[in-house]
Amino acid sequence: MKTIIIAGGNGFLGQVLETNFSKKGFTVKILTRSPKRDNEIYWNAKDLGKWTNNLEHADVLINLTGKSVDCRYTEKNKKLIYDSRIDSTHVLGLATNLCEHPPKLWINSSTATIYRHSTDKEMDEEHGEIGNDFSMNIAKSWEEAFYSIKNPKTRKIAIRTAIVLGRKGGALIPLKNLTKFGLGGKQAEGKQKVSWIHEEDFARAIDFLIEQESASGNFNLSVPKPTDNNTLMKVLRNTMQMPFGINHPKWLLKIGARIIGTETELVLKSRNVIPKRLLQSGFKFKFEQLDVAINDLLHD
Repeated sequence: MKTIIIAGGNGFLGQVLETNFSKKGFTVKILTRSPKRDNEIYWNAKDLGKWTNNLEHADVLINLTGKSVDCRYTEKNKKLIYDSRIDSTHVLGLATNLCEHPPKLWINSSTATIYRHSTDKEMDEEHGEIGNDFSMNIAKSWEEAFYSIKNPKTRKIAIRTAIVLGRKGGALIPLKNLTKFGLGGKQAEGKQKVSWIHEEDFARAIDFLIEQESASGNFNLSVPKPTDNNTLMKVLRNTMQMPFGINHPKWLLKIGARIIGTETELVLKSRNVIPKRLLQSGFKFKFEQLDVAINDLLHD
């Protein structure tokens, strides 16, 4: 049975993966600042310590560490977003190289936000155009930190994950709440592309990449056909049997983002990302259709 180490594993995606691996009978250990359970190990995400012993003979190391981008981009928050990703990646790379028997595979988080805003061009790993703003530069720096560390005994994959739709976390929760209160209309023009993946397919894709021993480098984790914001909100309204939804013009989104302490980029950026390498490797999605995915997640 495999041993999986998940750094920053107490968040939404970490819990999706822990549940998935535990069902398979794998040993799952979580690196966290606040250990509470038997399988949780303390680390501060920037310094070497006793936690490094757990990397010896591990099969897979998965790094999900990083301050959430669902916040206002103040200078303080920008620094925390950057440091939390770069520091954790550097120290994991160092710890891996100090192991006599390092993890066979290291999967490091990245983000589908690394690609520029696009409503027309589909962004794959080979031909996708990487942009230049705060979020995209964070993603670039994160991947540069990951690949700058040479780990000769360890296979390495960066996952450029799209919006993960889940039952207990991720973007679906606030969108569901908006819809429930009659506010589930389109956001701005509603034409911005939404690249997404069901939480079960996210876990299945990670399983798949673990088993594909020749797989390395960057992988987009998103469904083959992105939707758009207007369609996403319409499907939510239909699934929840909500007959109407008030639209949100851009000026209202800016006010709302200030009130709830986030940025409009999270809903206004057009993420037009396709999983070319995953499909070429033979991965089959279980949830490709948005209505089927939303129905599954809301009617469990």
